[in-house]
Amino acid sequence: MSEQTLQPTEGESGHRDAGDAGYSKALKSRHINMIAIGGAIGTGLFLGAGGRLAQAGPALAIVYAVCGLFAFFVVRALGELILHRPSSGAFVSYAREFMGEKGAYVAGWMHFLNWSTTGIADITAIALYAHFWSFFTPVPQWVLALIALAVVLTLNLVSVRLFGEMEFWFAIVKVAALVLFMIIGIVLLVTQHPVDGLAPGPQLIAAHGGVFPAGVLPMVLIVQGVVFAYASVELVGVAAGETENPKKIMPKAINSIMWRILVFYVGSVVLLAMLMPWSSYSADQSPFVTVLSHLGVPAADSVMNLVVLTAAMSSLNSGLYSTGRILRSMSMAGSAPKFTGVMNRNQVPYGGILLTASVCVLGVALNYLVPKDAFEIVLNFAAIGILGTWAIIVLSHLLFVRKANRGEVTRPSYRLPFSPYTEIVTLVFLAVVVVLMGFDHTGRITLLALPVIAAALVVGWFCVRKRIDMSAFEKAES
Repeated sequence: MSEQTLQPTEGESGHRDAGDAGYSKALKSRHINMIAIGGAIGTGLFLGAGGRLAQAGPALAIVYAVCGLFAFFVVRALGELILHRPSSGAFVSYAREFMGEKGAYVAGWMHFLNWSTTGIADITAIALYAHFWSFFTPVPQWVLALIALAVVLTLNLVSVRLFGEMEFWFAIVKVAALVLFMIIGIVLLVTQHPVDGLAPGPQLIAAHGGVFPAGVLPMVLIVQGVVFAYASVELVGVAAGETENPKKIMPKAINSIMWRILVFYVGSVVLLAMLMPWSSYSADQSPFVTVLSHLGVPAADSVMNLVVLTAAMSSLNSGLYSTGRILRSMSMAGSAPKFTGVMNRNQVPYGGILLTASVCVLGVALNYLVPKDAFEIVLNFAAIGILGTWAIIVLSHLLFVRKANRGEVTRPSYRLPFSPYTEIVTLVFLAVVVVLMGFDHTGRITLLALPVIAAALVVGWFCVRKRIDMSAFEKAES
């Protein structure tokens, strides 16, 4: 085993996190690029775009662009922190450096809340998508959910390289599906081939109420749903600690997220709005399937079902990976159970991964008890975790910049533009998203859960505070 593998990475400030020791630097540039793509493209586009188009019309493209810009600000802020000090603990390690262990504790458990509950949603989605095919119909939903969890968990425990390979191919499937659809859409536009009896083009938007057919309010109200479509972009930061030469690879991977959002999200929605009237789409069907089925493409629904199933598998895979690394970073400082810091001989932190998987097993029980409601129940909690994680990333970066301005640390050349104004505007945006959640029935349930989660965090902190050992982070200072 090399010296590089054994030692934690030291940052510009001289800090080193003991939680980074022992990892294999097995992720290549192609893995990181595809993790970045996969984090930016998920079921929020493949499935969610249909219902949101039906709500807000072509204005959805504007919402995707605005929310995508703020998602980019978050991941760009994280990117600067990565170049300051690459860490598998990612935002937990940065929160520890700039906010103390309380900040790291909140960041880590909010991330765990997000991905453990998202994992439940993922295995539920996988089971639902599998039921689409008659072959799986006789198999109970909870059995399919358990099989999906067992397969992804087993592969995740083998090695980080296998995780990277899985994400690489999951992302390839998603990107290939989108590129193929966009090529078909562009050909239809150029040839003016009718879709459902109507010639495609910008005139379809103009003839059906313009860009804002339902007014501005529906566009504003769907913002909180669209934000969650970008909920995985921060995962590229966790992968930095197991990457060869992160200071070279990360800026390219992070910068590419912005144009991918523009092409895949904004471009897809504009295409969809020009191929069929916005009112033709619905929440019950993928908008891509809607178009292809009206063209008479055989098995379009089966192909898209396979793609969304792949997206859910990718999300579950990423959630297990990231929570394992985050919990290990916390365990080394005492703010997570000691067993979550344990690694296997393949340099995989299996303790944290198994803890996340055990929460997902509760999802299997939900699928058994309330199969129709399992998805909505857990998404409420995931939403809070996402917003909390993003806010802590931005706050950590803001404190990092203040330290740099005092001459205590040096900012890398790769920087978040227009700091500190970018961070402040992003935090205001995240606060607005919380407010907007109150206008939605599901969102109101989420907001009601906030005091419960806050109370759980406070109680948890009083339970672990005597075990906190900052020497795991501070002793390594030069």
